[in-house]
Amino acid sequence: MWSLLNLPCELPTAAIPDFVHLKSLADHFLLALDDLQEEHFAAGAIWRDLFALTGTTRTFYTPSSIAAAWQATASTHLPSKFVLEGEPRVVRAGPSAWVDISFTFETSGTPATIDYGYISVFPDAGGKWKIWLMRTVLEQLTSQPNVDFLQPANEPLTTVEETDSASISNGTKHNPRENGENASSNGIANSDDYFDCVIIGGGQAGLSVGGRLKALGISYVILEKHENVGDNWKSRYESTKLHTVREFAHLPFDRTFPASYPEFLTKDNLASGYRNWATKYDINIWLSTTVTSGGWNSSEKTWNLNVVRDGKKSSVCGGNLVFAVGSNSQFPLSPTYENKVGDLQTPSAVLPFTREHTKVLRIGKENTGLWLEQQTLVRTPFLSQRQSLTPTAHDIADDMLTAGLASVTMVQRSKTYVVPVEHYRETHDRVYKESIPTTMSDRLFFSSPAVLGRLMGSRSLHAKARNEPERFDALEKAGFLLDREGDLSYYLLERFGGHYMDVGTSAKIANGLIKVKSDSLPVRFTEDALECANGDHIRADVVVFATGFIGNLRLVVQDLFGPSVASQVDDFWGLDDEGELKGAFKPSGHPAFWYHGGAVGQARYMSRFIALQIKAKLLGTPLPVYKSTPPRVFSVGKK
Repeated sequence: MWSLLNLPCELPTAAIPDFVHLKSLADHFLLALDDLQEEHFAAGAIWRDLFALTGTTRTFYTPSSIAAAWQATASTHLPSKFVLEGEPRVVRAGPSAWVDISFTFETSGTPATIDYGYISVFPDAGGKWKIWLMRTVLEQLTSQPNVDFLQPANEPLTTVEETDSASISNGTKHNPRENGENASSNGIANSDDYFDCVIIGGGQAGLSVGGRLKALGISYVILEKHENVGDNWKSRYESTKLHTVREFAHLPFDRTFPASYPEFLTKDNLASGYRNWATKYDINIWLSTTVTSGGWNSSEKTWNLNVVRDGKKSSVCGGNLVFAVGSNSQFPLSPTYENKVGDLQTPSAVLPFTREHTKVLRIGKENTGLWLEQQTLVRTPFLSQRQSLTPTAHDIADDMLTAGLASVTMVQRSKTYVVPVEHYRETHDRVYKESIPTTMSDRLFFSSPAVLGRLMGSRSLHAKARNEPERFDALEKAGFLLDREGDLSYYLLERFGGHYMDVGTSAKIANGLIKVKSDSLPVRFTEDALECANGDHIRADVVVFATGFIGNLRLVVQDLFGPSVASQVDDFWGLDDEGELKGAFKPSGHPAFWYHGGAVGQARYMSRFIALQIKAKLLGTPLPVYKSTPPRVFSVGKK
């Protein structure tokens, strides 16, 4: 069973009196942080820590578990200097209300750190104020460069941020290395082929962590298989665009996509933005470089990688490895039906067709004419432990309709959760907007426990859906299998797909412009159709599989580095029993290996923690990882 269903979480419903002196309330709880006890927490309290005290991502539940974990980690890290940040504020969300208090603090353990925190409090039934939510976040390593700031390569040094090179105690600079049009003066240590960190993959995840490492003065190189920065987006089908807003799509350090860009960025927007960003910050990236194999030398504590760069075999070594290869390295799924004929590499036959593979067929407004007048069937994703990409199926079907194909049919195997993009934006836009620094938005958004995000998100999205039932009635009338009150967190964090952020295709399905077949599934090919289990025939000249991926990157790790390395690292993605993502961004089980990935926002924000972990390790003061889980003791009636 999915872990979030078993985790305790409820929003406080107590009324917040108008006469509360918020500053005094904040002062009271900031003093309590010096010696937090079980009595300070409400019965259903939650504490989430992002690397500040646990050295990883952890979420603790119930007062007894939280107090024990806080006391254990505080004895190691010695947190102090709790200072109010900004003004406390009352938050009202429907029937729920609480007071949010933001603060900064420092730790004087090893390593010493600068940190940020939030506590959310409310009065219990007896009128006593209690903490129901606490969040703590590692901000910086004391006396080290700022992981959130990087000086642009061709701009004079600013005095706004501390970037004194004297504080950089590893990754000193050496001779530049040429790469295509750009050269990087980023640190190269020991020899021409050794770096403190090697990053495999130059998409949003690889670029983000590369920039963060450079900000911290760490020698690094990004290995990217494509010819140009941004080609991981540029090479996709013509109509590809993000279904989240522009403000969520920036790379670190700046607003990569100013207001001159459209609200929903196209693949070309993303590619150009990434190229400009990499040039602006002089990112050290080896393009047209593919890792063919490699291994970990435990005695020398070094990764040795075999690569093909610009068609020539070579090698590169590094002390740490960030695996940021993204979904393009996952394995596409294509159902096997009887009587398949034809060359799988021609558009007149059956093709495995995913976001990455659509470039083979080049569907889009500029080059879909090849298929005009043909009948097309798009097979939608299915529910299983494998990943599926419902947005892809919708995008492809919409592409084909726009291009003028005679008939487009979607074959749907299971229910799909449809979220109108305007519903999602009503909440999301409150956090991500031009008036708020992205670093602040990220800290607020990504520090929230998954179980709480699920509860608040579902409450908001389900209420909006219930307010316009006719929209969803029309979809069901058209034969579309609909999960009306789905769990978006489940689709994003556990399945990594299977939902659709509706940017317009649902109306075309409801109006019959795109047909749906959902009452019986295909079992075999005929000469000009797919035959379904109930005997129905769906005529099709082109069949497109948008059936998703087998997505555990651990399989790719094994393919590249062998079973010895793969046996040491965790799985990637899905949630553990605390509601934390498996494998991603944190210690992986291998002493010098990190997974990085996710959506553009996750890639941007979580890259900072990978860089901080590596920096602390290189300084000889790695972040201590708290592995204990104090027992959860539930109050009567709580679970």
